[in-house]
Amino acid sequence: MVTRYDVFEAVCRGGAPLKPAEVLGTLDMPASGYKNIYRILGVLAEEGLLAKTRAGFAAGRSAKAALLHGLIEHCMRNGINYNALIDKNMAAFMHRALISGEVTQRSAGIDPKTFKKYVEVLEKYGLLLAISRKPLRVRVFYNTLANNLLVYFGFRHLPASAFKADYLTEIEKEIRLYKRLRRKNEAGYRKIVEEFRVQFIQHSLSLEGNPVTLPDTVKILKEKTLPKDISLEAVYEVKNYQAAMLRMLADAHGGRPLSKEDIIEYHRLAMLHRPEMAGLVRKADVHIKGNPSFKVAEVREIGPKLDSLMGEYGRFIARKSSLGEVLRFSARFHNEFQHIHPFTDGNSRVTRLLTFHLLHSKGVPILDIPFGLLDEYLGYTKGSRKRNDTMLYGCLQRIILFNLKRINEALRSQ
Repeated sequence: MVTRYDVFEAVCRGGAPLKPAEVLGTLDMPASGYKNIYRILGVLAEEGLLAKTRAGFAAGRSAKAALLHGLIEHCMRNGINYNALIDKNMAAFMHRALISGEVTQRSAGIDPKTFKKYVEVLEKYGLLLAISRKPLRVRVFYNTLANNLLVYFGFRHLPASAFKADYLTEIEKEIRLYKRLRRKNEAGYRKIVEEFRVQFIQHSLSLEGNPVTLPDTVKILKEKTLPKDISLEAVYEVKNYQAAMLRMLADAHGGRPLSKEDIIEYHRLAMLHRPEMAGLVRKADVHIKGNPSFKVAEVREIGPKLDSLMGEYGRFIARKSSLGEVLRFSARFHNEFQHIHPFTDGNSRVTRLLTFHLLHSKGVPILDIPFGLLDEYLGYTKGSRKRNDTMLYGCLQRIILFNLKRINEALRSQ
């Protein structure tokens, strides 16, 4: 069934005004749907979301119209069904959950069926962490999309400045289950890795400004087709990062510890579309675009700092560590490598590969950063004004627990 948001998106898509019959054609609907389309267009115009002109209906110029357009585009870029998310009652649930922190059906104040539906939608798109199933206890992630959804429906929410919940116990429980399930179904696990791979590549590169959407990443990597209106450089960037990720996973699953040569190779593979810098340690000072507060090593410091970090890594990887120690060291390793910044470009995407390798080598599976945590993760890494390994440590807990829940549920369903 065509919704008001489908009609709004169809009008906004091309930029030029559309008559009702043209909207009908854009949505590939039969002539019998004309009256309904005309009615929806009229309602949207009355609300100021569309403007009725002599040439037809066009996108409205109100702030709310711009916000709705941005919401729909954000959803489409990330493979999210905007009709499932853009709903006032859904926004009210998210608002309540974000204020409360962790919520259950009872504390959310909604009926069990509706609660389950909202949880399924948000979890599917990486916007929610199901901490436990019995009882169903969840935490909604706060990001730009969630914020704009709340604003669109008139809600206001200021997220907590610190996240203090500790999920080590839940992670340890899920790791034990993961090991048991994987031993019984290694082929199933490899299939899950393939599914996560596409999402992680798009999520990771989106943080670096790559314009390729999740649906287009699927076309490039799985369907082997070239999307329209995407530069060849952006396509090669996706393909090259896949090659680097596959090499990292092969090394990690093979039990190979990281070396400086591996770091250089991961960078070379990831940046082959930039041959002038691929696999080459920088010889000039650089800075983080848009964040002058993020200080990186001077050229003369790169070698000594990297040697020191790899020495620390070697000693850590050789000894037995608790889960908390593994996650704390991973957060420190991530931030330290990013601050060393040994390459001219591509440092952050390589940092994520190295951190994933480190966690895998310590028996902690991590295959993606969920969409709902990308903004938070960025804020604790190269987007931060002041380094805070403790906050990244907390963020890593949520990322890892989300991964484990997804992996285990997929393994159990096979």
